[in-house]
Amino acid sequence: MTLFAALRLPREILFGKGQRHVLPTVAARFGRRALVCTDERFAGTTVFADIIESLQSASIEVLVHDRVLPDVPRDTVGICVEEAKGFGPDMVIGIGGGSCLDFAKCATLLLSHGGKLQDYYGEFKVPGQTLPLIAVPTTAGTGSEVTPVAVISDPDRTLKVGISSPHLIAAVALCDPELTMTCPPGLTAIAGADALTHAIEAFTAMRRGEDPNLPQQHVFIGKTALTDHFALLAIKLLGRSLEKACSDGTDADARADVMMGALAAGCAFGTAGTAAAHAVQYPAGALTHTAHGLGVATMMPYVMTYNSRVAAHEMAEIGAALGLEAKARTADEMAAATIEEIRRLFAAIGITPTLADLGLPADKLDWTAEQALGIDRLIKNNPRAFDLGTMRRLVQAAHDGDLAACVM
Repeated sequence: MTLFAALRLPREILFGKGQRHVLPTVAARFGRRALVCTDERFAGTTVFADIIESLQSASIEVLVHDRVLPDVPRDTVGICVEEAKGFGPDMVIGIGGGSCLDFAKCATLLLSHGGKLQDYYGEFKVPGQTLPLIAVPTTAGTGSEVTPVAVISDPDRTLKVGISSPHLIAAVALCDPELTMTCPPGLTAIAGADALTHAIEAFTAMRRGEDPNLPQQHVFIGKTALTDHFALLAIKLLGRSLEKACSDGTDADARADVMMGALAAGCAFGTAGTAAAHAVQYPAGALTHTAHGLGVATMMPYVMTYNSRVAAHEMAEIGAALGLEAKARTADEMAAATIEEIRRLFAAIGITPTLADLGLPADKLDWTAEQALGIDRLIKNNPRAFDLGTMRRLVQAAHDGDLAACVM
């Protein structure tokens, strides 16, 4: 087999303790006027005040938009853009969790190309380069600092919607694990489980072949040797440190592992894509109003069990990355042990075990299955095919907590 791969990443990734202090130097390369997007909570911290002061001390004029809301309601981006037009930013700096980074991506898009966000839904709709974006995550989960995707909530649609384009990738991802030290255990768990799910789904994604036009036609192209490298790194780091970071938020080494794991997972799925766990979470999350990371992590053991028939060797490699002993085990046995370890880890950090516990009503299972099956960009990425019947049984099994029912 000839090696085939693609990878789309920021021009520069900076990672390590104290990296936030170089933000003025990095920003000065792009100009002297910065729109900073964050949320009200982080804007009220002394860390944020220090960041803004450091930018201003470097003669960078700053306009702060500190009203980013969870899940990025569509019309809130337009409000920010209207406020910023007169300011004329040379760059946008997103500081915060995944919603802040996605909001900043959308702001760069509209400031650069105008129109409405609705004009850009889907893949490859962004016509060209945008203003430089510097992404500074303060949580470790979404990987948005390195991905080509922004997810928003559209009031005219039941499900969240995505804008996917290489032009949305940040110019610089500046990742300082010290910024995650104050994340509470619950948020650390949900964000970290989201990252681990990204890595697992990227590593087990469909390998689509070697058509040279594939990356020109799709943002997500399935697993490749390059995305596998990042996915396994993420799994190793998260497997060894996510539980530690949740139980002791002051463990600097664990915090660094988890943030690097989230970054690596973003590097993997930003090109490989995600699959069925994410497809089910979109409708399930819309009905239950639960956190994205919680929903995908709830689904992950069930999806892994469903996929194990065709992806046992990949599951075994995941298990090895998690530190499981592979000696004298077949691939199938190792796959089963891997799924059990994911269940154990998620239970240990408080991830909800079933869709029923998430609050998904039993009378909405058919609708959830139908909607999930319709998210073609994710379903076609799953290593094992679905029809409505198998998707319905998967959703039922995840609702009931019946892992054995996923062996179809």
